[in-house]
Amino acid sequence: MPSFAVISDIHGCFPALQKTLDHAQQFAPDYYLVLGDILNHGPRNPVPEGYAPPFVAEALNQLREKIIAVRGNCDSEVDQMLLQFPCLAPHNQLLVDSRRWFMTHGHLYDAENLPLVAGDVLLSGHSHVAGIELDAKGICRINPGSITFPRNGAEPSYAIYQHGILNIIGLQTERVIASVQL
Repeated sequence: MPSFAVISDIHGCFPALQKTLDHAQQFAPDYYLVLGDILNHGPRNPVPEGYAPPFVAEALNQLREKIIAVRGNCDSEVDQMLLQFPCLAPHNQLLVDSRRWFMTHGHLYDAENLPLVAGDVLLSGHSHVAGIELDAKGICRINPGSITFPRNGAEPSYAIYQHGILNIIGLQTERVIASVQL
């Protein structure tokens, strides 16, 4: 059974990424699922403290064999020039323990217009709000939050999937914010 670290909305902040990677290392994930908004802070966001897209690219490139990524609304072709793994696909799909995991940033696709059925998993970022929700169709919607710009007073967060359990972990408290068995 594979294990994953699920990271979204880095927005070029090297200290936030380094803290996340350091924390995730204790779980030794097989893969890193990156849900977009990797290098650019975006026109609606302030420039984060520690904004260093080349360093973010370098850190992620060291893990390139383990990264599965999708494009966020702040990602562009010029970002791909720095990254040594594909990051421009609007979505990706995985088959994990006979469940479809649909990866997207969250600005293009929603569960209503996807070929998902009860038991499938929708991974998305974009809103910068961490959470786990089982919708009316039985689809598990998971947002790991943002490691750089969390919203609604939340702390920066990411997710770990291990042994059939997905935990969203706060980076300040290093505590589980939400959990689901898949």
